[in-house]
This record gives sequence, structure tokens and C-alpha cells, in this order.
Amino acid sequence: MIGKRKVRSAMSDDRKGSDAVLLWILRASAFLCLAGWTWVHLYWEGPYGVLLWQDATYDLASRLGIDWDQFVGSGADDGWVQLWLGRIGWIYLAVTPLTLTAGRRSYVQWGGLAIASVMLLILSYAKYVASQYQLPMLVEHGGQILSPVLLATALALGVRHRVTLAMAMVAVVTTFAGHGSYAVGWWPTPGNFYAMITLVFGVEYESATALLHLAGVLDFVVCVAVFVPPVRRLAVGYAVLWGCLTSLARPVAGMSWDLNYWGADQYVHDAVLRAPHFLIPLYLFVLWKRRQSVDERDVEENV
Repeated sequence: MIGKRKVRSAMSDDRKGSDAVLLWILRASAFLCLAGWTWVHLYWEGPYGVLLWQDATYDLASRLGIDWDQFVGSGADDGWVQLWLGRIGWIYLAVTPLTLTAGRRSYVQWGGLAIASVMLLILSYAKYVASQYQLPMLVEHGGQILSPVLLATALALGVRHRVTLAMAMVAVVTTFAGHGSYAVGWWPTPGNFYAMITLVFGVEYESATALLHLAGVLDFVVCVAVFVPPVRRLAVGYAVLWGCLTSLARPVAGMSWDLNYWGADQYVHDAVLRAPHFLIPLYLFVLWKRRQSVDERDVEENV
């Protein structure tokens, strides 16, 4: 009896350690995503121009008593648009540390993480509008949008809770379905997809197209396989590898010794903000790790 209790205690300690690893994977996913977008907003500029530079927005500003010079700037001073675009970056900077500090009872910080997800949703919607309403552009950001709220859910309910699990699966499916739709050509494949394949693998256009089609098909295989228990761990294992490679492909293809800072300021953040594309599948991969139940039973029977 004492031996069995020791075994159960060891199993409980092992599970707690595994839960800690799972939580830190989700923390890293949300932190890197928000840190990357913080860099975009503070060093470059958020992609909100398509939402702000239109008649409806100016009409709203007019109703609030903001004239044209105040709205767009006079040349000597920044206008309302520039000021608020700059402030959005500081909001990203403020919410990013919450991914590392939020605890199991940090209700206020959970709210900050939820706000971060809403901000990522608005950002993704702006890119969706800029792409002429191409649905995959919105869908493929699912993993990034959900990463902060997924962390908050894991803190509130637990890393193994079915709601946390379901949200992670949705994040993976949306990310890979969006990428797959572009890769197989259901929507116009972005030119940077061809550029990355060509530069990284050194192939011509025809070979790049074939590789993209193959990758697109595998993306959809992942979307289906995550719901099939016998193969779901293999599927998310592939998703970890492919998500990591496609994220790193941005700086690998774009950076050069001839650029200032070797181009790191232009391309590294593209890999960093895509961390949810491989870290959320990694969370599922660790979560679905096959337990050595047979060995554990043998230990209990032999005690």
C-alpha cells in the first residue's frame, strides 16, 4: 500500500511538472507574438491605414469636432491618426509583460490578455481589408489572435481543461487552413511565398509552385488529423516543424550582410510574432504525450 502511494505521488509530481511546461509554452507563445507586434508598431507602423484613411472615418472625426489638419496632421505636427497609431504601440508594450506575470488568480491581468487578443483581431481585420477581403488572410491569424486569450484560459481553467484544449486546436486549424488555402492556390498565392521558397531552396518557379501545393495539401491534412486520436500527435509534430521553418524562412530569405543590422530590424520580428504557429502545436504535442500506462501498472503490481 505504501509503495502504491509512492508511485501515485511520483505520478502526481510528474503531472505537475508537465503542467508547468505546458503553461510556459503558452506563455512563450503569447509573449513572443505580442513582442513581435510591439516592435512592428513602435519601430515601423501598424497596418491600420486602410481602416483610417477612408471617408467614413473622416466623417466620424468631423462629427467629433476634429478638422482635416487635426485628423491627418499639418506637416509641422502629427495629426490624430499618427498620434493614435503611435499610442497603440505603447499599449502593446504594456500588455506584453502580462504574459509572463499573470497568475492563476490574476483577474485584472487576464483582462489585459483579453484586450491583447481584441487588438490582434483588429490588426488582423485591417490586414484582411487591405488584402481585398481575402478570407485566408483573416483565418491564418487565428493562432496569433487566440494566443493571449488561450493563455488566460489555461490560467483560469487549467492547461488540460477541455476548453483550453479546444481553443488550442482551433488556433492550429485556422492557422494551417489559412496558409493552406494560399499555398494550394484557392486564393492568389502571395509573392513572398514564392520568394521564400526560391531563396531558401534555390529552386525555379515551377518547382516552388509544386512545393507550395504539396505544403498546402499537408496543411489541410494537419487540420483534419488533429481530430483523429491515433495520428493527432504526429500531425501536431509536423505542425511544430513546419510552423517553425516557415517562421524562420522570413529572416533567412530577407536578411543580408549588406543591410544595416544585417536586416534584423526588418525581418526578425516576422519570425518572432509567428511563434504561436509552432508553439501552440508544441503545446498539443506535449499534452498528447503517450503515458507509459503499461509500465506504471507493472510498477504498481510489482510493489
